[in-house]
Amino acid sequence: MVTVYEHVFQWENYLKLGKRMFIRRKEHIYTQGTNGDGFYFLHKGLVKIVTITATKKERVLNIVIPNQLLGVQSLDQKKHFTTAVAVKDSVVYHFPSEEFREFMLQDPELNQLFSKSVIHKMKILLDRINMNALTSEQRLALLLQNVCDEFKNYEIPLSQQDLSSCTGLTRITVYKVLKDWKMNEVIDSDNKIYYIKKPDFLRNLVKETF
Repeated sequence: MVTVYEHVFQWENYLKLGKRMFIRRKEHIYTQGTNGDGFYFLHKGLVKIVTITATKKERVLNIVIPNQLLGVQSLDQKKHFTTAVAVKDSVVYHFPSEEFREFMLQDPELNQLFSKSVIHKMKILLDRINMNALTSEQRLALLLQNVCDEFKNYEIPLSQQDLSSCTGLTRITVYKVLKDWKMNEVIDSDNKIYYIKKPDFLRNLVKETF
């Protein structure tokens, strides 16, 4: 199965138009409530998008993997309604609003690339919403597959809390599923990092959902 996460958009030729930034693990790229100016492109690393709820709890809305955009909602230079936090050391490119608008007017292909990338991101969010119709195992399998397929080394640098927030499952449910998978040698763990030993098992679970 090909997921929306596996589409590749060729931003390499346009990275020179942005500002390269190195973001350390746990560092914020932008923060909820602050004024934005443009958007970001994740070149390397892993980023989680979180929001603070009315009860002051942090909720993970999305996991951003390389070759995806983030912060596009602030292209109009209004306040961010989410926070972007690096899950691991990352490299991002920042594209300021005014300059990027001028670039798109000069280059129709860039305009088309940006539009396709935003649509792609919307499909990812829709994929997350559709998780509600899946079983607990299928939700977790879909999330892990989409992340490990990108990094190819089947290493998942996410905590149980991150997995819980991204799937909408309780931490107890996540713990039970991961424990069962570990007993059946589907995954292994070391220092809070999970390693996928049987990726085909996850793919087969995901196939059952489509």
